[in-house]
Amino acid sequence: MTTPNHPTVLPTRSLFRATDRVAVEIRDLRQSAELTVHRDGAVLSSHPVSSAGVIPLGELEPGSYGISLRAGDQQIARSAVQIAGSGGDRGILRYAFVADYRPDRSVADLAAVADNLRRLHITGVQFYDWAYRHADLLGGGERYADALGSPVDLGTVRALIATCHEVGADALGYAAVYGVGNDEWPAWESLAITDADGTAYGLGDFLRLVDPGAPTWLYHFGNDLAEALAQCGFDGFHLDQYGYPKVALRTDGTRVDLTESFVHLIESVRERVPGARLVFNNVNDFPTWASAQAPQDAVYIEVWEPHSTHAALAQVIGRARSVAGGRPVVIAAYQQVYAVAPREEADRATALTMATVFSHGATHLLAGEADRILVDPYYVRNHVAEPGTVDLLARYYDFLTEHHDLLIPSGIVEVTGSYAASYNDDLDVSYAAATVSGTARPGVVWRRITAVGDALVVHLINLSGATDCRWDAPQGPPGTPGAGTLRMRRVGPDVPAVYAADPDASGHLEPLVVAVDGTHATVHLPPLATWQMIVVRSR
Repeated sequence: MTTPNHPTVLPTRSLFRATDRVAVEIRDLRQSAELTVHRDGAVLSSHPVSSAGVIPLGELEPGSYGISLRAGDQQIARSAVQIAGSGGDRGILRYAFVADYRPDRSVADLAAVADNLRRLHITGVQFYDWAYRHADLLGGGERYADALGSPVDLGTVRALIATCHEVGADALGYAAVYGVGNDEWPAWESLAITDADGTAYGLGDFLRLVDPGAPTWLYHFGNDLAEALAQCGFDGFHLDQYGYPKVALRTDGTRVDLTESFVHLIESVRERVPGARLVFNNVNDFPTWASAQAPQDAVYIEVWEPHSTHAALAQVIGRARSVAGGRPVVIAAYQQVYAVAPREEADRATALTMATVFSHGATHLLAGEADRILVDPYYVRNHVAEPGTVDLLARYYDFLTEHHDLLIPSGIVEVTGSYAASYNDDLDVSYAAATVSGTARPGVVWRRITAVGDALVVHLINLSGATDCRWDAPQGPPGTPGAGTLRMRRVGPDVPAVYAADPDASGHLEPLVVAVDGTHATVHLPPLATWQMIVVRSR
């Protein structure tokens, strides 16, 4: 979805490999303009354009770049491109979803899905509830109704997989790791995991749960996944669980530790489909401490109470990154606020959620299809995003992609407590009309400092107008913290270079004026909207 007659820039692929021709497509351009490629605060190249079409960007080294389309002094559109390095693309996961496999989906529908993947630079797509049954993925033939009655045509599934591949994204088929439907239950009842009363755990009235580590189940489940790869063409699987139980008894009295069973299952699936991309769902952070060591390709966490605040999200991400071993971290935080609040208030909540997640080094599963966002764990009950929300998502995903190397790599180090405040006196920020805090709480500017190579990156998230720091709470207009000043200790006689970037402004790193004050230097900061990133480099 794009605003009619509004210029748009889309990369031709969501992620480019080293052998790909790097290019962007310009749409709805009705005036002469200049396309520029940005990296690390500098313009690398300029390309005059006079009409819509595909613009090749030439050879670019592996890394992330910002794209700006300008008419005179005005930026009229922007985007980003990313070229994967020699390590490939599995260390990069910007995740989305599809959930509509009707037999009559049109070519235009599929093209709109492709546009959204390109717009948001999506590298992996979860195919939610594509299968016939949870314990019988392909038993319905080519057309069937899934376990909850939604129509599925495997021709549509394959067409969507092809759509993902055309734009450079992987297609991951959803598979519940221990759910068995009522029709299949007699065959698996002996492996049921039960509560203290002997009742099988389940989900609603249509699924019951088995021990995911039982050998006969692992053999069946692995074969089902292998057959799905062969028949449909998936690149891997999203392995789902429901967060409960943690420990249970099988009907034969065997004690089942689900942490151990889940790890065993991931290991078994990896052995059965060795080349597949695997993402396991650590529901509410269970059991991230163990599953992160298993042979999968991401650390994915679906958050619920008590992880309801921005501070809790930050803590979850920090724990995940500490055990991820360099794998990407993805947070599934469904913005149910869109179902209960006006779009503007919900958008402000989502902006703060994305700012929190991205600034702490993770990505966010939220968007999908052509114009949908998640408001419910049953992805079929998604929300149609209004144009303002579509634009918000594009700005923040552009920002995430352009500044990937300052946000996501595993080597980024949290240094706030070592640099900020009076005892350290190395680097800090102050505002004329708001308190600065290292903790996310109402009424403050939330400040965090990271070390990224030889640079220091300051993240400033504006909570000065917030009265509720739950990430899914409606948010009123952001507060005005007043004039901001950054003060830092100098290293030697040189003046440090300082840049600012804001997803709600140009999106690119812009140089700031630095004034020397003895052993320190000061910088007047641009006005703070929702999230601002300040980059400091000693020359």
